[in-house]
Amino acid sequence: MSDVSTPSSLSTRIAFTDEQAMLADSAAAFCRERSPRDAVRQRMTTDTGYDAGVWQEIGELGWLAVAVPEHLGGSGLSIGHTAVIAEAMGRHLLATPFASTQLFVQATLAAGDAGLQEQWLPQVVDGAAATVALFEDDGDWDLTQLSARGTRQGAQVLLSGAKCGVTDAGSARALWVSVQLDGAPALALVPASALPAGALQRETIVDETRRSWRLALDGVAVPAASVVTGVTALGMLQAVRNAALLLAAAEAAGGIAGALAVIVEYLNTRTTFGRKIGSYQGLKHPSAEILIGLERARSHVAHAATLLVDLAAGEAHPAAVETALRMAKVEAGDSFVFAGDRAVQFHGGFGFTWDCDAQLYLRRALWLQPWFGDAAHHRARLAGALLGPVGA
Repeated sequence: MSDVSTPSSLSTRIAFTDEQAMLADSAAAFCRERSPRDAVRQRMTTDTGYDAGVWQEIGELGWLAVAVPEHLGGSGLSIGHTAVIAEAMGRHLLATPFASTQLFVQATLAAGDAGLQEQWLPQVVDGAAATVALFEDDGDWDLTQLSARGTRQGAQVLLSGAKCGVTDAGSARALWVSVQLDGAPALALVPASALPAGALQRETIVDETRRSWRLALDGVAVPAASVVTGVTALGMLQAVRNAALLLAAAEAAGGIAGALAVIVEYLNTRTTFGRKIGSYQGLKHPSAEILIGLERARSHVAHAATLLVDLAAGEAHPAAVETALRMAKVEAGDSFVFAGDRAVQFHGGFGFTWDCDAQLYLRRALWLQPWFGDAAHHRARLAGALLGPVGA
């Protein structure tokens, strides 16, 4: 065991198991076959944003069950094992409720309520989509700063306020919703059937392969037994953030590879002044920078995924895991935006049109970079974690 288990350690530990290797190969082949770019564009025009048949196949492959305990029908692995799936999805722009559902799984596991786990996690294993509703209009990435409220009324809790940026809410069978209850953060498990008509309103976002919703909570009531409070609620928020940072970074790493493939294809096709434009240094050098950024991102993601696996086994310190995840999110997010921007720029005027596939990757990058905190947010917290308070 390396010294990564200590909070102050910056040692890099990367482990890649046979299970992860097989999962990576399977995911790469599946996403390549099921998500060609014409299919990506066609799904953008649908209400859900994804193919229900493809989603069913993903469930049959067992991907939804990776981090679900075996006694609930899952594989009993860690959320760290899902990074290779997210990377393949990002590489081929495969839009599904996979990330949203995995966040729901992590929240449900962290809730520690056997009854809720037995009720909902087998449904996820069987192919039910689910999500979490944690963001609000103020844009604060501190998940404990909440304006949505819960009010106790007998055996129920009445919810009020609104959440935004709720991914895949239109397809979700259930949602974990964060609210302020008794002066502290709490999470309420809300079945989709408990939402009144008109509670969900589709949001317009930069990545049109995604679906995001605004959720109005007024009039929503849930049993008090479905509301988690106290230290457990804070642990749930931490678990969801950990999973989100990993999945976002992994998807971004895949997106870098996808954008680079678009670039290389174009640079080896377009000719000007009798030469392939890929022969010009002004295009070769940024392309090399993208490749370097891809390798950096993959390394950070692999390290963070390894520590999450170790954390599940009780062999890593939470502070080391948080540091690794924040670093992965920063590196992958910034590198993906750079790759997407260069992909558009290298295509010239055509790159700014709807018909150019490069803009699909740039849109995905601009969506992922601020999801659960942009680079400035995470760098500020990394500075405090690694260097200590100013003047200390």
